[in-house]
Amino acid sequence: MTEDARWRDHLEKAGPSLHRIKRHDAMLVDAMLVGDKAHINRHSEDRSPEQLVNTASLPGIVGNAWAMADWHFGYGFPIGGVVATDIEAGGVISPGGVGFDINCGVRMCTLDLEVKDIKDLKKFGRRLKGRIPAGPSGKGGVDLSETKMDSILSEGAKAAAEHGWGEHRDLIAMESNGLLETQERLVSERALKRGSLSLGTLGSGNHFLELQVVDQIVDKNAANAFGLREGQVTAMIHTGSRGLGHQVCSDHVDSLEKKFRRQGNMWHSDEWDFKIPDRQLAAAPFHSNEGQAYFEAMQAAGNYAFANRSALTQRLRDALRAHLGSDGDLEVLYDVCHNIAKVENHVVHNENCTCCVHRKGATRALGGDHAELASRFAGIGQPVLVPGDMGTASWVLAGPTKGTNAAFGSSCHGAGRALSRSQARKTIDAEQLQNELQAQGITVHANTPNVLSEEAPSAYKDVDEVIRLTAEAELARPVARLRPFCVIKG
Repeated sequence: MTEDARWRDHLEKAGPSLHRIKRHDAMLVDAMLVGDKAHINRHSEDRSPEQLVNTASLPGIVGNAWAMADWHFGYGFPIGGVVATDIEAGGVISPGGVGFDINCGVRMCTLDLEVKDIKDLKKFGRRLKGRIPAGPSGKGGVDLSETKMDSILSEGAKAAAEHGWGEHRDLIAMESNGLLETQERLVSERALKRGSLSLGTLGSGNHFLELQVVDQIVDKNAANAFGLREGQVTAMIHTGSRGLGHQVCSDHVDSLEKKFRRQGNMWHSDEWDFKIPDRQLAAAPFHSNEGQAYFEAMQAAGNYAFANRSALTQRLRDALRAHLGSDGDLEVLYDVCHNIAKVENHVVHNENCTCCVHRKGATRALGGDHAELASRFAGIGQPVLVPGDMGTASWVLAGPTKGTNAAFGSSCHGAGRALSRSQARKTIDAEQLQNELQAQGITVHANTPNVLSEEAPSAYKDVDEVIRLTAEAELARPVARLRPFCVIKG
């Protein structure tokens, strides 16, 4: 057993589909791994449990460090990681705990349509591909002036609606109403340049726009509140802050990592006098100048992502109108962040805590009595949107009917990778995959064959298993299963 795998010596079952890694070495708290024994063994070569152990040593951490059921290896933090720090007691904020695609998230829209109502699906797929710019460049995006960029970074989805790239009525169906408050714009010129042409574009990698059909209702009460029924067409948009957010993260990772020097098997900051086991966990006290500079820039990038998903929703509405003569009564069900750090109030060990909750590849799962939620979700819980892969299914879950779960009100955010992108490219034939998906009635429009290989169903964990584990760990409950039939990939 390697030194890094010592976490297995401290692993114990903590409940249905939940394991605890007990505090040891530099850990300040225990770590919770969502998964049963079979799931953990099946993904035993993934190094993310080691990363989870490392996060448990962050200054000011409270409660437990968490890895959701879709855990897999990431930069510093595991993807699927949830960590809260007490910001009034020296707690830190870490860019690695948010990730490079700030506010990568998912928006789900309901339509008053069934598949049979969309005549000539092939033509509509081509029309959709033509109106939804995808790929690594910003080609086809909105050309933002400096004034419009300022408004997007400070007002998010509200600004997008005011500029005609969204609807004001959609704001109530968005996490934080599509706005992360900023005091001042602290975004580098390079980040601004990278974002100036990308608004209204999907990007590449695992980003997508999917048309789906509801093929299973599990919780009828919640489904009714969410406006979901069997056979209904829905649309899911998965993207984030594009190059702007990536640059914001890069800028602050670079500056913070320089403040740490190796000291034995740890990394030490002379300025703040604390140690971390991995330089990729580079962090700053939340209330320090560096901590606040990152937080403000992260908020601005998060606003850009909200506006980006708004602009893509308008392009979907336009494509529907061009094809059907109407937008199919499209309504936004919800829009959630997957990569973000938020200041929230939680009760930890019977004491109130003002926490910086890092969610990297995890989504909030608020209870039905939370003040932020729209009245339609009262007594039901927040919609939790969990995309799977383009060949199987996605899910809608719900947070608890009231109160919060043990993971700081968090849930999984997707299926989670089982193969790295390079492994997938080496082992999966893109043309064969596309033919197989076509035979299943799933049309995929992708710009490059590599994306198909990287995003193949076999490159991901079984999303149905991830949902089962999440439900058994009592983090969120299943509401509806969605099957894709038309996919736009980067």
